[in-house]
Amino acid sequence: MAKIYDLLSQRYPDAHCTLSHKTPLELLIATILAAQSTDKGVNLITPALFAKYTTAEDWAQVPQEVLEPQIRATGFFRNKSRNIRGAAAAIVDRFGGKVPDTMEGLISLPGVARKTANVVLGNAFGKNEGIAVDTHAIRVSGRLGLTQHTDPVKIEKDLMEVVPRERWTHFGHLLVFHGRNCCIARRPDCEHCPVNQLCPSAFTFDGAGKEKKQ
Repeated sequence: MAKIYDLLSQRYPDAHCTLSHKTPLELLIATILAAQSTDKGVNLITPALFAKYTTAEDWAQVPQEVLEPQIRATGFFRNKSRNIRGAAAAIVDRFGGKVPDTMEGLISLPGVARKTANVVLGNAFGKNEGIAVDTHAIRVSGRLGLTQHTDPVKIEKDLMEVVPRERWTHFGHLLVFHGRNCCIARRPDCEHCPVNQLCPSAFTFDGAGKEKKQ
């Protein structure tokens, strides 16, 4: 695990949260919007949103029918609008208008599960409470043999047992960067992978990203 971490860190020295934000609230909103979307796509629409809505009160008060078209490009805009408005209202009502900085507080908000909470805690508050497990982390950790599970909560538990706590947030970024740039779903670039000698899945995939039959 230590060698995997070091090699991925060398390959991706700038691995970081790629959702543009300046405050915990902006990161929370951006992370909710990023579900089933891409960080790049979210970053295209958030500058205008963050200029218009600057407080939790602003987000809680914007009508559903007004917010929906503004976030339509990210997909699932109806549910995301409800979650954003609901989370903002809860922040105002129960947390004095400030995004909570605990796992318990964050997952109590509508639309916020562990992955979103981990992103906010690790990147906005510098707290390593867990590892954000997205589709890239699921794929890469499975191929590396770091977990046998497909459920994100179980995968996170497995990773937390082998990765030192102070590296949890950064390791999540490394998995994402590696999943985007090398260990892609289709045609993973095993030849140029920095951890191919440590990966039990290296060179075992066909052109569709499926394991070759032995």
